[in-house]
Amino acid sequence: MSALVLGIGNLLIGDEGVGCRAVEELCRRYTLPPEVECMDGGTAGFELLSYLDGRKEVILIDALQDDRAPGTVIKVEDEHVPKAFLTRTTPHQLGICDVLAAAELTGIMPERLILFGIEPKTLEVGLTLSPEVQAAMEKVVHAVVDQLRQFGYEVTHNGI
Repeated sequence: MSALVLGIGNLLIGDEGVGCRAVEELCRRYTLPPEVECMDGGTAGFELLSYLDGRKEVILIDALQDDRAPGTVIKVEDEHVPKAFLTRTTPHQLGICDVLAAAELTGIMPERLILFGIEPKTLEVGLTLSPEVQAAMEKVVHAVVDQLRQFGYEVTHNGI
């Protein structure tokens, strides 16, 4: 069994790319054990289903509109994660909802499912994150490391 940290989003649409950028920073700053895979899921849909198979824990990072202040971090756990994608807005929400529903139906849903959602400020075409979302991403990277350690994985800082 292993864990997966999955960043989701579109790097071409400003704050929508925060999940992918967070995974990139996590992998750059930390050494993860072989049992933990870090993956940029981009805007993929059903292709992600096979990556959930055999995972004990999955941590998702994504922009998640919930009418909160830009940069607000929302942590959702386990059976509440699929519901979060149904009740909140993200440009690729149908893909993730479908993937999670298929994982449930096929019996490959991980034992633990954690979502760190970040309220975006701008979803306009652009390659940079807003300052609010950049700051929130920093918090989420640390929160993911803490969560992995709580799961029992040894995560070491690279000094970067």
